Amino acid sequence: MTAQELIDRAVEILEAAPAIDHWQKDRERIEAEELLDILIGTDWRAGDEIIDPSVGRRFRRLVARRATGEPVPYIRGTVEFRGLPRESSEFLAEQAVRRLRRRRTPVAVDLATGSGPVALSIANEVKGAEVYGTDLSKEAIGLARRNARKLGLDVRFLLGDLFGALPRRIAGRVDVLTFHPPYVGRRELRDLPEEVLKFEPVMSLTDHSPKGMGLIERGASESWDWLRPGGWLLVEVSSDRSRSVATILRRAGYSSVRSTKGDLGVTRVLTARAGPRIASRRT
Repeated sequence: MTAQELIDRAVEILEAAPAIDHWQKDRERIEAEELLDILIGTDWRAGDEIIDPSVGRRFRRLVARRATGEPVPYIRGTVEFRGLPRESSEFLAEQAVRRLRRRRTPVAVDLATGSGPVALSIANEVKGAEVYGTDLSKEAIGLARRNARKLGLDVRFLLGDLFGALPRRIAGRVDVLTFHPPYVGRRELRDLPEEVLKFEPVMSLTDHSPKGMGLIERGASESWDWLRPGGWLLVEVSSDRSRSVATILRRAGYSSVRSTKGDLGVTRVLTARAGPRIASRRT
């Protein structure tokens, strides 16, 4: 079979897969092409070459894995993120980098850092930045530290609950605080696509509060002790949560609260600025 015939057949299989959330136009074709890239690189895209039967069999096995809901990054093992391995939250990282580049001695903290893509991007793009990432998951912090070593980037990845693991010496000095929290309500978990429920850790999806806003409320309140006056809190959530999160940030005393979106437009980044109330919050 030709590469294009393999791709066309794979698209049919993926479009019919109930475990996949078909939210993006042509997503199935994009992912089928990515799966073939894993096996033979991208040269095939320049023509319509005949694919070796053994490669075709391996490709069909990858397609079958994707049809069960297994995400392509899990199948590949890595994903590109602003020139580094990963993809999700690129706009969150972009918003942070843009604000940090103006600082003489920038300090950044990434809460719920996971494997560390946002923190690593900041360290990669903002030279001299002091960067921290925190997470409750021991496995996630271990992976983030391995990513940092592999990329040769200086990020302090700390195991702890939100701000609990951070050194007190940076309290009141953080320029940008990024947060991609779990925000799915406890009862909404069952409505998530199978490809999310089967392959993502539950703690990365929900804080088990009724509306999924518990951790966001905590972060908005506790961040006052860590941000410097004029510092930024950036929170990534789904589009349908942006209005509720904006309300939480305003009630917590933040100003300049805005909902922004990147090219994909799937999620929103709420940007909020800390004012002089930081001093009164500490007393």
